[in-house]
Amino acid sequence: MKVYLSGEIHTDWRERIVAGAQGLDVTFSAPVTDHAASDDCGVAILGAEDDKFWHDRKGAQMNAIRTRKGIAEADVVVVRFGDQYKQWNAAFDAGYAAALGKSLIILHGPDHAHALKEVDAAALAVAREPEQVVQILRYVLEGTLP
Repeated sequence: MKVYLSGEIHTDWRERIVAGAQGLDVTFSAPVTDHAASDDCGVAILGAEDDKFWHDRKGAQMNAIRTRKGIAEADVVVVRFGDQYKQWNAAFDAGYAAALGKSLIILHGPDHAHALKEVDAAALAVAREPEQVVQILRYVLEGTLP
């Protein structure tokens, strides 16, 4: 099973899922989680921009190549909404995955339940902890409960 791990990059949720899924027939992919590299990839490769808008746009477009490929190839897309920052990119990734008919798991704490109600409604599961995502994957692949 191919699983794309999208969303928040400031906590260890991805590592917890990957570690918990050891032994399962799962291949994980994700966006570049080095924030500086993700922000600056466009200008580092294609050349500097004086205007921050174009600087950011070059990076966003290059990152979109990776994100689109990862979501398109995934069997399951997990999108994490963290406690910090406005995560518009995560919401976009969730919508894109839903539009492609991907099996979607949303991961967020209870504080985001109201704000993400439409995103949650598009998902096949809404988890609060990374370990619940692992349990979902284990159940789907092996049919076993925790």
